[in-house]
Amino acid sequence: MAKNDTKKQQEGDECEQECSSCATASTCSSAKKGQAGLPPKADIDVKHVIMVLSGKGGVGKSTVSVNLAYALSSHGKKVGLLDLDMHGPNVPKMLGIEDHKLHVMGERIEPVRITGNLSVISMAFLLPDTSTPIIWRGPMKMAAIQQFLGEVNWGPLDYLVVDLPPGTGDEALTIAQLAPNVRGAVIVTTPQDVATLDAMKSAKFTEKLGLPVIGVIENMSGMICPHCGEEIDLFGKGGGKKLADELRVPFLGSIPLDIEMRKAGDEGRPFIIRRGDSLTWKSVDAVMEELIRVTEG
Repeated sequence: MAKNDTKKQQEGDECEQECSSCATASTCSSAKKGQAGLPPKADIDVKHVIMVLSGKGGVGKSTVSVNLAYALSSHGKKVGLLDLDMHGPNVPKMLGIEDHKLHVMGERIEPVRITGNLSVISMAFLLPDTSTPIIWRGPMKMAAIQQFLGEVNWGPLDYLVVDLPPGTGDEALTIAQLAPNVRGAVIVTTPQDVATLDAMKSAKFTEKLGLPVIGVIENMSGMICPHCGEEIDLFGKGGGKKLADELRVPFLGSIPLDIEMRKAGDEGRPFIIRRGDSLTWKSVDAVMEELIRVTEG
């Protein structure tokens, strides 16, 4: 079904039975019936799977994923954070757990427990050191994702936040096909046009998978001056809101570019745990609250 798009399905053309590379397999009736060889959904007890996407790198997607997952867990939600940026797995570094390794208990892989409510899985935990590259083609990535979903002792989860690599490749497609209860995608962008243009592609990719765009987050929305505390529109402002309006999806909020957030990531202490009344902290918390409202409302 690799060459079949939604239009061809509607016109009744014959399915080519290539589900693993088909963008519409997650909503295809024949695939759901098991007629086209699509692997079964992973056996994981989760209410909402949230895909965090960006059209390009460098927009702070992993930073947003880490802080949102931590914020959700701090509000009493059972959260799993799945780092699927296999070629650049930075989540462990941002959580201060880059030296941890995975262990197997019985027949299940144990995730790294950050708190009683937050667990993490990342390819980084399987590498001999932080400089080792992953040189894999699509089928190997798919096999790893199947293990990370179905063979990990996640326990019951309210949310599984999936930090995906930039673009619209194998990882996002595999999650859409294999993960149960995929609520949709959160699109992270920076304000400038070159970023929102690529973010639009991620949104259209999500739509082709038959999944909703939960909302748009504008990251690096203005910079907090470390000297005077004033906000500077370093990359512009409002691009994320404009994108959300064009897509007719919720705008989840904006997060300023803050040196303290960068320091927090480098130090392995998520910014959101630094309780305070700063504009950035309030922005992250407000985005999380809006995400819960949109997802569960």
